[in-house]
Amino acid sequence: MAARIQQSPQPGGGKRKGKAQYVQAKRARRWDGGGPRQLEPGLQGILITCNMNERKCVEEAYSLLNEYGDDMYGPEKQFADKDQQPSESEGEDDDVEAALKKEVGDIKASTEMRLRRFQSVESGANNVVFIRTLGIEPEKLVHHILQDIYKTKKKKTRVILRMLPISGTCKAFLEDMKKYAETFLEPWFKAPNKGTFQIVYKSRNNSHMNREEVIKELAGIVGSLNSENKVDLTNPQYTVVVEIIKAVCCLSVVKDYMLFRKYNLQEVVKSAKDLSQLNPKQAAQTGNGKEAKLESGDKSSQNDPAEGKNNQQVVPENSEELGPTGSISETQVVNEGVAKPKPELASQVTEGSESNENDL
Repeated sequence: MAARIQQSPQPGGGKRKGKAQYVQAKRARRWDGGGPRQLEPGLQGILITCNMNERKCVEEAYSLLNEYGDDMYGPEKQFADKDQQPSESEGEDDDVEAALKKEVGDIKASTEMRLRRFQSVESGANNVVFIRTLGIEPEKLVHHILQDIYKTKKKKTRVILRMLPISGTCKAFLEDMKKYAETFLEPWFKAPNKGTFQIVYKSRNNSHMNREEVIKELAGIVGSLNSENKVDLTNPQYTVVVEIIKAVCCLSVVKDYMLFRKYNLQEVVKSAKDLSQLNPKQAAQTGNGKEAKLESGDKSSQNDPAEGKNNQQVVPENSEELGPTGSISETQVVNEGVAKPKPELASQVTEGSESNENDL
């Protein structure tokens, strides 16, 4: 704590309590964790939604991520103490420019030494936690966690709801997103790579982005990378996740999005018997081997205040909406897909999505 500032005695004999003593204490606060303090472009990490208890959510996230992170990548490397940094050589003392560069390098090295594998940063939205990651692949780690929980059906969290890997972030402006996505999406969709896909979109504390425009542009980019990429509204190979918070756009491409209940840790532990009690029709579909269609059982949406009515699902996930009487048939999606021009593809991806705005 900062030392109290001594005020000079006033003529009346008393001491005036000035504002300066509190200002100094505020200035004394420092960010000792290293790295950014809030969500910003250029980060990788994990976006986590919770149920009204962010502090407990961060504790659970650290515990869960460290457990599986150590399993996949080994124990976290112990960083050297910053006091052990190499000192400037005597030969550079007379060279001001070289000495300045050396000092900047030492400062950067000191910052790197304080960085941890997982570090919570300010997300910019209520009931949302962002864990910045370093030296790992978020999508592989989160998939490993959900795969294990799905197999064991062992509940490991109480307040964490969804856990979405974020492979990249950029500014939440359409031109910035288009430029970033052209390179970002290549590992999954650029020829010779290909796959079926869907796009899910969610915006928080942002009013300047247009949902339809974002989906149209991203779908067009996927189609331009490889004309064999097809839209699949029931059980896609890849799901492009778009999460916008204030002026930052978070992107990722995940697998088994439907199978793992939209990456909801509370839902993925439920057995097929539990889910059949929520929606008997979908339980019948599950019995036919279409387990991923369980995704449309939306009981989970009642438990996630962080995923409010602004959550806008790009594709209808209820198989009844995909039938011959629905707005899009599965045959239409496969045949028209991304091989056609961008406007037609975008209409296929976005049509019929309004009924799913309250999904998790």
